[in-house]
Amino acid sequence: MNDSLIGMVAITVTILVFFVARKLNQKYPNPFTLPVLTSTIILVIGLLIFKIPYKTYFIGGKWIEAFLGPAVVALAYPLYQHRKILIQYTRPILLGTLCGSMLGVVSGLILGKWIGLDHLLLVSLLPKSVTSPIAMDIASSIGGSSTLAAVLVMVAGIGGAVMGHSLFRWVRIDHHLARGLGMGSASHAIGTARSMENDLREGAASTVAMVLSAIFTSVITPILVAVFL
Repeated sequence: MNDSLIGMVAITVTILVFFVARKLNQKYPNPFTLPVLTSTIILVIGLLIFKIPYKTYFIGGKWIEAFLGPAVVALAYPLYQHRKILIQYTRPILLGTLCGSMLGVVSGLILGKWIGLDHLLLVSLLPKSVTSPIAMDIASSIGGSSTLAAVLVMVAGIGGAVMGHSLFRWVRIDHHLARGLGMGSASHAIGTARSMENDLREGAASTVAMVLSAIFTSVITPILVAVFL
């Protein structure tokens, strides 16, 4: 089977699985039935059952990944729509995102050292809260594994999308700006997409936080590694 056919099969199966997961979420709305979570689980189980190497699946998966860039750029539209609100809250946004970025890195450092992770896994864990391409570059620059970083970023993103809004309700955080900053700082693009579904204003704030968090984390992480590791 040539690469083009494998790619088409992989794309078709992925889209079908996502639509099934979306229907499941519409019928049984629950954080644990979010399409990004259930479709990922279904695809992983399918690859394991049929013994399909990830490398083979990614022949088609990389075509889908190519749309990630345009999808992220499209987040600029709600950002433009709510630009006046974001300008009004410039100081809280900057301070909140900076604190969120620092907490994300420091918590990973403390947790990793507490449970005794080896150096490679520990430094790969630190940039978990930023989008994959940047996290992979940060991990490589501080002696970590870009592959491990990408996996941990995915875990952080899905975890935030699944549990983020339940946590907000539990601690009674209901302001769209606070929710957006939290999701964007901790769960990058996946969390931002979840925020967009909840409230466009929250999604706009999450988009800003995602971008700022990537910048702050790129600066903070190498400094903390140099000082504490």
